[in-house]
Amino acid sequence: MKKKLLLFSLFLNAFCILTNAQSKILFDATKAETAGNADWIIDADLNNLGFNSSGLAQTGIGDESNAQQIASPLQNSIITSTPETFWKGAISYWGIDCVKQGYTVNTLPYNGQITYGNTSNPQDLSNYKAFIVCEPNIVFSSAEKTAILTYVKNGGSLFMVSDHNISDRNGDGWDSPHIWNDLMTNNSIKTNPFGMIFDYNDYSETTTNIPKISTDSILNGPFGTVTKVQFSGGTSLTLSPTSNSTVKGIVYKTGSSFGNSNVYFSYCRYGLGKVAAIGDSSPCDDGTGDINDNLYNGYILDAGGNHRRLLMNATIWLLSYSSTLPVHIIDFGGSKNQLENILHWSADERKSIQTNYEIERSTNGILFTAIGNIPGNSTETATAQYTWIDNEPINGISYYRIKAYAEDNNAEYSSVINIVRTDDNSFLKVLPNPVKNSIAVYFSAVPYKSVIRLYTLTGNVLYAQPLNEGQQFQNIDAHNLVPGIYILRIENNGSILQQERIAKY
Repeated sequence: MKKKLLLFSLFLNAFCILTNAQSKILFDATKAETAGNADWIIDADLNNLGFNSSGLAQTGIGDESNAQQIASPLQNSIITSTPETFWKGAISYWGIDCVKQGYTVNTLPYNGQITYGNTSNPQDLSNYKAFIVCEPNIVFSSAEKTAILTYVKNGGSLFMVSDHNISDRNGDGWDSPHIWNDLMTNNSIKTNPFGMIFDYNDYSETTTNIPKISTDSILNGPFGTVTKVQFSGGTSLTLSPTSNSTVKGIVYKTGSSFGNSNVYFSYCRYGLGKVAAIGDSSPCDDGTGDINDNLYNGYILDAGGNHRRLLMNATIWLLSYSSTLPVHIIDFGGSKNQLENILHWSADERKSIQTNYEIERSTNGILFTAIGNIPGNSTETATAQYTWIDNEPINGISYYRIKAYAEDNNAEYSSVINIVRTDDNSFLKVLPNPVKNSIAVYFSAVPYKSVIRLYTLTGNVLYAQPLNEGQQFQNIDAHNLVPGIYILRIENNGSILQQERIAKY
């Protein structure tokens, strides 16, 4: 019974950690978002950034905003009445609205890396539910394009903000509509995966050409109903339902039909993820930020506050979860014996003609690999029961999930579970690492009189806790730790049994 409770505790803690990314948003600042007369960041404490002859950011050669990873003052002091001037950036209003909704927001600084599945990068996209890029002015590299598309395909959300044609702000020959189209048409994953391409136009107008769809959660969301949108030098999109059957336009150029052309705002699903796109950066601008730029309050004043409703409704949609698949996994669990990990689940397949289940495994809870496949037993009268055995289990933590395919080849994922095997005496795992507010530590079963300690690099003990014999998990509160590097050790009678270096951000 104790072993079952321990496994449940391990699963519950790991699941809570893995779902932290569901409420985290990453705003990009690696693509010259502050070049020229723009300041598309949520906060900057320094204005020491310039752009060299190649259009790349460089400190000490200019006075543009240099956004930092964590906005200051810290977002945990934001309350309902906090004004957008709490932070300094032309999209600070958007960022603060996100915090007020309960989301955590970070910025990827000018020298950050856009990666997916890189555990050495603390700002890897796998740590975030949504990636917002407001008018990029540096083209994405091949690796970055692969990272972004894979991230969305695996369940991440992307908000693409463009601007009008010939809007190159850093002088490198690229502007945002061409950069977004290069991402979607010149990649190694799929041509036009989102079913939308930005046009090369320059429109300025206020449009009320918006379909009245009461069930649309972006047009009619938590922030209210969107009735008009003002473009001040923006472009449109052309949609391709044959490339992505889920793509949908919801704001159109005045006089246009509700079809696939002259679209100002669109959205879609791709794989397990979501994408939203708007053809103008002006609606994001809150009018404050870099005093060297001419900024305008498009977020609140233009279109009578409709831009705030549109952007925040879309952001909330990007971070929400829903499933309408005909296959529904009801429960998923696992156990182990001496040699094998045993997985079991049940599924409601009564609405499905044909089902197939793919078993996926991961060593880090981020990147999963298919290790097995079994057909479904579609039944119209009862739920179907399944068992699958991993006869080559990994020592340490194995994360598992089930991917259920319906007859239309769409898929639903189960929750993620983990099974811990400690077949040696050196296993130690810290999740997440880098850490923010909580440190979850998994380790080999410890002997009597063991203790877990957290040290500074200079040897000062910040935390010490005796462990019970056989204990395999300990949670440590990290709220009061200052950013930096620490050493975590499990010790017994003066000997170091297990040790790990962790980073706090």
